Amino acid sequence: MYVVIYLGLVHRAEQTLAASLRTVGQGHAQHPDVLFTCQALAAMSDEHVERLTPIVARYGEQRRGAGVDEPERLHAAGLAEVRSGPVGLLRDLQDLHVLGTLVQTTWTVVRQAAQGLRDHDLIEVCEFASAQNSRQLSWLNTRMKAAAPQALIVSR
Repeated sequence: MYVVIYLGLVHRAEQTLAASLRTVGQGHAQHPDVLFTCQALAAMSDEHVERLTPIVARYGEQRRGAGVDEPERLHAAGLAEVRSGPVGLLRDLQDLHVLGTLVQTTWTVVRQAAQGLRDHDLIEVCEFASAQNSRQLSWLNTRMKAAAPQALIVSR
């Protein structure tokens, strides 16, 4: 059963998203909205991981290898450091959005599998996490729109 591959992917991706949100929040702490909102959004991903834990305990998860090569291309690369300045903030927000989109599409795929398995607990986790992930992406999109004019038009 290949669902273990995607359980591992969503588990890692949520952990990576939470860590990356914290990195960006701390790195751009001069913008209090970025700091505090990134912390709140990271807590959402932490909760997704927590809710996923019993599901992973039941099915298991595949983290790497085990003879299945194709999904190895799918992984979440976190943000180890932030960029500086207004353009740096914009790029960091974009990177978070890309990572959040990976999380969103992975939850969608896992939910489809959960429906096929008729696993109501997993469906519930997927729906909860997907709804909160949509909120994460919505804030990132809104904040990018706010940051873009300052970053791209205002001269240095």
